[in-house]
Amino acid sequence: MVRAVLSFSKVLTLAFISAVVLLPLASVRAETRVPQSQAEISLGFAPLVKQAAPAVVNIYAKVVRQTQQRSPFMNDPFFDDFFRDFTNPRPRVESSLGSGVILSADGIVVSNYHVVGMATEIRVVTTDKREYDAQVVLADQASDLAILQLDGAADLPFLALRDSDKVEVGELALAIGNPFGVGQTVSSGIVSGLARSGTASGEGFGYYIQTDAPINPGNSGGALIDVNGDLIGINTRILSRSGGSNGIGFAIPANLVREFVKQAHDGAEAFQRPWAGMTGQPVDADLAGSLGMNLPEGMVISELHPKSPFAKAGFEVGDVITEVDGEVVNSPSEMVFRMSVAGLDGISEVTRLRGDRRETLKVEMYAAPNDPPGESLVMNENSALPGFTVGLINPVAIVRLQLPLSASGVAVLDPGPFAGRAGVKAGDILLAINGSLVAAPQDVPRLLEEAGRRVRFDLNRRGQRVSLHMRR
Repeated sequence: MVRAVLSFSKVLTLAFISAVVLLPLASVRAETRVPQSQAEISLGFAPLVKQAAPAVVNIYAKVVRQTQQRSPFMNDPFFDDFFRDFTNPRPRVESSLGSGVILSADGIVVSNYHVVGMATEIRVVTTDKREYDAQVVLADQASDLAILQLDGAADLPFLALRDSDKVEVGELALAIGNPFGVGQTVSSGIVSGLARSGTASGEGFGYYIQTDAPINPGNSGGALIDVNGDLIGINTRILSRSGGSNGIGFAIPANLVREFVKQAHDGAEAFQRPWAGMTGQPVDADLAGSLGMNLPEGMVISELHPKSPFAKAGFEVGDVITEVDGEVVNSPSEMVFRMSVAGLDGISEVTRLRGDRRETLKVEMYAAPNDPPGESLVMNENSALPGFTVGLINPVAIVRLQLPLSASGVAVLDPGPFAGRAGVKAGDILLAINGSLVAAPQDVPRLLEEAGRRVRFDLNRRGQRVSLHMRR
């Protein structure tokens, strides 16, 4: 009986050692090695947790929202103005709970935008019960990331950022956070997928590390670490029909976090990502056949703005982009991620496939240019339509208003109170006023004056022609 138990123990030990031997080298700071004794095996992840957990914090955020009572005359064109003052907005305080990761000894913390991005009050609590007020120094809803600065912090434990492009499927991973507000919790699993896009809910661009380490509500903003205690991602979302963890969680890669920290350190007020000035689609089997490719790979350019940095570098519609800075690109979301990581004012090496010729070109990374100059024109209080703001469509306006790359002419930047009530929205392309074409922002004041009391706006709204009428 004793011999059988010993044999079973040896089998377990050999199995564990085999698993560890297969682990990749995860950090330049430490080398993965085979456990040297039964005592090391029995410790499990305890030393790793003791090292990393103090750098993961709990975040308590409050958001004050203005809510307005609904008037029974809200949509009545006559009574609405009379009863407007009787439905004053009332403040409502909403609380949220999440996690964050300390990245520097002086209190730089990263979390999710959906945890702290709109917060009016943020309180951060460390594992040793120290509490700090915090301020958001850089946040981006599209990436679902936010950088915080803790007030008066010093000598804090922090995690190092690993190169997330070196992470491999099958690596062991730990998720650390505060699920359901029960206190700091650690869950283990593996990296089960890379470059996941379009699978997690939320505001992110959809480029994630996938893990089966359980992630639950409250884990958002917490750490996903490797076997050396380095940060490989920020836990952000789960894929679940019930709201609980089903073993499919997603983390924002550490390389994007690194760029956020850099821009926050440089004093950026908003996260800046290079402008691609293109649209594209993944190359599937059918598309690969029509392009004469042996295997589907990359992203084919379907539209290219003439001022795009890719157009400037020599790319054309129909070219297939396969790599950016040596990393594989297979979808628009991967393209956005690679350019975001590259940052502004640099040069990236982009590999394209044109026919059977593969070559690498250098592409400048810059923000959407304000070319031609797109100064806005605001109608003043004494004008025909106070607050109505328009501007010339250029690359900056295309990005800001999320317009098609082919958009041109004059766009509505702010409808103001009166045109907004008539249904005009920011981002509408202004085609005509009372049948007279709008060619430049300077045409708008004159056409509104000539329109009299009845105004008809002819608009292009997301490719649909819309006509709206209002009476002044």
